[in-house]
Amino acid sequence: MAASRRLARKLPSIISKHQRLISPEIETLEETPEISTSPASIPLDPSLPLLPLAVSHLSPPSPLPALPSAHASSPEALLRLLRRARHHPRLAPLDLHLLLAAADSSSAFRPDHRLTSLLAARLPSLRRLLQLVLSRPCPCADDSIFACPDLLPTFRKAILAFATSGDIPAASEALASLRRAADSPLPAEFYNIILHALARVHRHDDAIRFYSEMTSVHSVAPDAYTFNILINSSCRVEGVDAAMRWFEEMRRRSCAPTGVSFNTLMRGFFREGRHKEGLKVAHEMLQLGVGLSVASMEILIGGLCRGGEASKAAELFAEFLVDAVAQEGFDCLDLVESLCHVGRVDKAVEVVELVLERNRASCLSVPAGVTFLDCLVKAGRLDDVCRLMGRMVREGIVPDTISCNCILEALCEAGRTSDANKLRILAKEKGFQADGVTYSMLVQGFGRQGRVSEGEAVLDEMLDLGFIPNIVAYNRLLDSLHVRRSLQ
Repeated sequence: MAASRRLARKLPSIISKHQRLISPEIETLEETPEISTSPASIPLDPSLPLLPLAVSHLSPPSPLPALPSAHASSPEALLRLLRRARHHPRLAPLDLHLLLAAADSSSAFRPDHRLTSLLAARLPSLRRLLQLVLSRPCPCADDSIFACPDLLPTFRKAILAFATSGDIPAASEALASLRRAADSPLPAEFYNIILHALARVHRHDDAIRFYSEMTSVHSVAPDAYTFNILINSSCRVEGVDAAMRWFEEMRRRSCAPTGVSFNTLMRGFFREGRHKEGLKVAHEMLQLGVGLSVASMEILIGGLCRGGEASKAAELFAEFLVDAVAQEGFDCLDLVESLCHVGRVDKAVEVVELVLERNRASCLSVPAGVTFLDCLVKAGRLDDVCRLMGRMVREGIVPDTISCNCILEALCEAGRTSDANKLRILAKEKGFQADGVTYSMLVQGFGRQGRVSEGEAVLDEMLDLGFIPNIVAYNRLLDSLHVRRSLQ
């Protein structure tokens, strides 16, 4: 707190000459050119609400404090002050206003790129900051005919801040100003920011017009990200056929498609129920060497399962496992659920066995394993339950306590308490933590089968672990084993 008080004392004088900085977006710097003399090429659609701001938009206090001259003497001194002020809860919103106050106090003050880059993502007074950057170039550009090399990163932060907040016209104006001030043509990534913002608010027609202006007017070569944005927007608004036209345009411009391009088209085909064409996209990815990522597998297998082709999805997944195409980390939960839902238990067993044989246990998560075992229990295939649960546990796929208790209970009720106890011991070695319900089921199961000695061993272990709360509960378990003991 002492450091905070010392920092606050550096801004003691409250004066009225900075009152106009309270609404800096309305006021303009004296003798400072506007960011853009022409209207924004992308008008603001009043029917669409602005997106929530991703940066701080706190209002400054009224009136603003004056900046001591010692801290406005050089960009280095002001930078040290602002870096300290950013950690102060009351002074942090003032950093951009303090920079403007320093520029207003002296016409010779020229902020360097370290100052402007520090503040370029703050929406309050951001237009005035960009005006200041253009009217008073960075000192590092004095000995060169070129602009400051950090001019592009500074404007990129500002354009991204405008676009993220939904103020697309301001982002377009900042881009136009940067285009005039830069020494060379701007890369496509600056245009992609605005293009993505348009697509995000479903202004597809404006996105197409902006792309046309980007390529024909400004002669900017689009990259893979540009086309991925247009392909995704077209899929959502016009359909996958329109997206395919952008895909062909992408190839015509010798821009190599990425996995995102193929995944977007594949998702579009499956969304429209065109499964064969979606499969062709997947095979083309393999032929071109792009490969199937985890996201690609989820789109492909999930699309087939939701389309009622779970068996086809299982065959395809098995083919990918054999060919080592399936990626580590893909979870076959949806596939197992779909196969069990349509009654294809045999096919689900084949999939799980193949996963375990190929040492791809990462493709079988705990929820997938639990779903599969529950399906086997409901189908009455307890032999498969004992065999496959043992293999799954050895691979580290250990069901949670509640799920495991349900499986063990089914085995105990079927007269296979010994198998249930073996699975419990095996799972314990892999981290399974049994509770009182687990032991009670085993004791009662052994009692029903007349296997008193094994039941007593489980009962003693239960007693050692403190799962028996009182003598009444202990006597009840003894009765289930048909053993009478004197506790005197």
